[in-house]
Amino acid sequence: MSVFKYASLVLSFSLSSYFVFGQAARSPFSLYGLGEPVGNALASHQGMGGVGVSNPQYWYLNNQNPALLVFNRLTVFQAGVLGEQRTQSSANLTERSGNGDLNYLALGIPVKPGWWTSSLVLMPYTRLNYQVRYQEAVNGNPNNSVNVTEKGSGGINEFSFSNGVSINKNLSVGVKAAYLFSAIINEYSNELVQTNQTVIISPNIYDRTFVSDFKFTSGVSYRIDSLFKNKLYRLNFGATYDFSSNLRSRFLERIERRNIAGILDSLTILSNIPGRINVPSRFTGGVSLSKSDRWTIAMEASLSDYSTFRGFYGDNPYSQKSWRVSGGFEITPDPQSLSSYLKRTTYRTGVSFENAPYLVNGNAVRDFGITFGLSLPVSRVSSLDLALKVGKKGDKALNTIEENYLKLYFGITFNDQWFIKRRFD
Repeated sequence: MSVFKYASLVLSFSLSSYFVFGQAARSPFSLYGLGEPVGNALASHQGMGGVGVSNPQYWYLNNQNPALLVFNRLTVFQAGVLGEQRTQSSANLTERSGNGDLNYLALGIPVKPGWWTSSLVLMPYTRLNYQVRYQEAVNGNPNNSVNVTEKGSGGINEFSFSNGVSINKNLSVGVKAAYLFSAIINEYSNELVQTNQTVIISPNIYDRTFVSDFKFTSGVSYRIDSLFKNKLYRLNFGATYDFSSNLRSRFLERIERRNIAGILDSLTILSNIPGRINVPSRFTGGVSLSKSDRWTIAMEASLSDYSTFRGFYGDNPYSQKSWRVSGGFEITPDPQSLSSYLKRTTYRTGVSFENAPYLVNGNAVRDFGITFGLSLPVSRVSSLDLALKVGKKGDKALNTIEENYLKLYFGITFNDQWFIKRRFD
């Protein structure tokens, strides 16, 4: 397929994703810090429970460990969208929301096939979408109260440039430089419950934090090939380290008066004041075992100490370490089959268990998910990639609120040879 056709597909896919999908589904768990982390796994790895730091793949880009990029010996382009539905419930209230978003655009280019591969990836880093309502008493007037509304939107995007290099036939290393940009918005408003106003006017505080800075990740992979009796098995170890980042940011705050028609007037208190937000480091390690190009089983774990997080004003909404464990399996019954399409299809499943870095109602918030996925071949080396994740975050008994969610990942993968030197005129 020509470069022009690839570019046309990228453009049409991106535009359709933009117009069909909007912001991610609403979740009260996204109100902390910079928002809810999206994760860096592409659809082909999401089907395995998000496992990817140790399992190399030839036909899919690995965005989790840059050291594994060396396995991509063809130019690979991947794009994906995410659709989700979330249901939050407490003792006497249930709320459901659904939405979707462009999930990623990724391009991998082998600079020297088998020895050095680079990639460019654009995807969200965090997402913010919440709305909380409650009542508070008015100071000095115990007979009246106000309805308080807190809501947030936006999120941080990430554009990364990664490189993976083989040191020898067993060892490879990699580095990723990611540029984080965009803004998160928080708003706080209130209305008197008892009022004589014909047209209700309510005060609103609008806060916007814009982030623009780099973060870096290093990766390593060590593999042992030709294992066991028939020499068809590979054992692979992988690890990544996300360095802590002191992100440059700008903060804007204004006070507004609003009615049902919108903003009546406003006063900017702080206008793009510069500051820093410290994001903690994260270590992830994993191991995988595979048989040729037939099947792979993998496990990994990650840990991050959020006690070092610091917001714009030095605040820390987190109270503990964040960790995640996951495992996954994929199988392609017969990649070379000419008689059966189903045998050439790749099937995946996985589980993940995560501990959030914050407490709700004094208790830890846990996230458990089960995933299923498949890649449908559309040519010799390209595919349509699907993944479904079903899970639960929080617990009504411990956290007063729990969230049941369903996430559907849809992606496309193209592999081709680019930049081939012409031998004949």
